[in-house]
Amino acid sequence: MAKEKIILGIDPGTTIMGFGLIRVVDKKMEFLQMNELQLKKYNDPYIKLKLIFERTLELIETHHPDEIAIEAPFYGKNVQSMLKLGRAQGVAMAAGLSRQIPITEYLPKKIKMAITGNGNASKEQVAKMLQGLLGLKTLPKNLDSTDGLAAAVCHFYNAGRVEVGKSYSGWGAFVKQNEKRVNK
Repeated sequence: MAKEKIILGIDPGTTIMGFGLIRVVDKKMEFLQMNELQLKKYNDPYIKLKLIFERTLELIETHHPDEIAIEAPFYGKNVQSMLKLGRAQGVAMAAGLSRQIPITEYLPKKIKMAITGNGNASKEQVAKMLQGLLGLKTLPKNLDSTDGLAAAVCHFYNAGRVEVGKSYSGWGAFVKQNEKRVNK
């Protein structure tokens, strides 16, 4: 019987959260879905975080992903933007961890490199490459959903490799991998 795995990729954001799902059967991937959660119309930052958490849980309950790949926040000059992005990423991660789903973070450059071979590729280049790889008929207007899909595809390409980024399947795994940091 063929091994099947579903990977949920998330591009966290407080304006738009992009996400994409792929199914992996044996060593072949197939496109399942990509979309985005629009958060522009909400002014309250806590409502946005609640919606990100709820949408991530809804995706988990609908598609039952085996693993989650999430784009890590990049380092920018605007500390407030980074803080907001980190919170968005954190609530998406918390939703996955609450269901014991392993999560792996990927830097934006690593995702771009995995998809296009160029860590400095544009969003449009990543989207076009995904279109060819997965046979997508059309591309969305906003490319946040293709960024989420790119995280899932990057994770597929990195399966079985030693990962530089941290990956935890829950609090127990975090404690086990960080024993020196835990006070006893």
